[in-house]
Amino acid sequence: MIQWHDPDFLMGLWVLLPLLLLTGLMLKRRARLMERMVDPALWPTMLPGYSNQRRRIKNLLRVCALALAVLAVARPQWGFQWEEVKQRGLSIIVALDTSKSMLAQDLKPNRLQQAKWGVRDLVRELRGDRIGLVAFAGDAFLQCPTTIDYAAFLMMLDDVYAGIIPLGGTDLFQALEKSLDSFEKESAADKVIVLISDGEGHTGDPLELLPRLKEENVRVFTIGAGTREGELIQTSDGFVKDMSGHVVKSSLNEKLLKRIAFETGGFYVRSAAGDFGLERVYQQGISKLQREERESRMAKTWTERFQWLLGTALLLLLIEACVRPVKKGGSS
Repeated sequence: MIQWHDPDFLMGLWVLLPLLLLTGLMLKRRARLMERMVDPALWPTMLPGYSNQRRRIKNLLRVCALALAVLAVARPQWGFQWEEVKQRGLSIIVALDTSKSMLAQDLKPNRLQQAKWGVRDLVRELRGDRIGLVAFAGDAFLQCPTTIDYAAFLMMLDDVYAGIIPLGGTDLFQALEKSLDSFEKESAADKVIVLISDGEGHTGDPLELLPRLKEENVRVFTIGAGTREGELIQTSDGFVKDMSGHVVKSSLNEKLLKRIAFETGGFYVRSAAGDFGLERVYQQGISKLQREERESRMAKTWTERFQWLLGTALLLLLIEACVRPVKKGGSS
């Protein structure tokens, strides 16, 4: 049984059919032009050793070599052996602020959308780490349990929107507590919470959770979404106003976010347009943490066979180079 590692490259074989036809027609046209210039009966005298058959063979060898090269690029595999694969990884919870203040447009198109793009950048860096998602505003809930199914995680991330939590406001205490409760209790790997918010806490005191975070050896990396200058919060219904009817301006509160990160062994990053900061968090922080060796499993390791096709293609090119377009003793 043959399987292909990159089957999309096999589409290139369809290009070779018109190529073979085109080069064949060009050779045929060349022969017709020569017949017009010189009577075929005079070829042995005027063009000693000339052979249309040899030119057709050279053309066929080139096309066949190219076809084999395309097959080699698609990486055919047959034959396999069973190998034990051990998974290693961290447990990461992304706590994402979904309050209305995340609709502020000091980061275009808004803070929440920039945060979601940043989380996607983080997922691209992961190698076997488990990742989960907690959405929070005035309350918090587990949007996606920790998983290594990154495609499922990203689907859950796409479903997050400002207002997904009915209770308004921003409760960082609930965000951290729900994240702590979402970790696997028996995991020996380092645990990480990536807290993304503008830091404008309205209820709950997240500093009360610092002793528990330290006891359970959970590091918190915080991302400040927004700017110090702040921005008005615009929704589909217009600008957000307070109880007095005044337009609300949301500004980044870094002080609280910095303290949470510092006290738990993480660090704080302020987001910016085009660089939300999550890649930096992974490369300078998360990637250096201890990874747990998870359960091992048996996996098929298929044997690569592209070398045979590539070698045959090179051999055909060598043969093509050795085939003279005219018979020995003749001239081109």
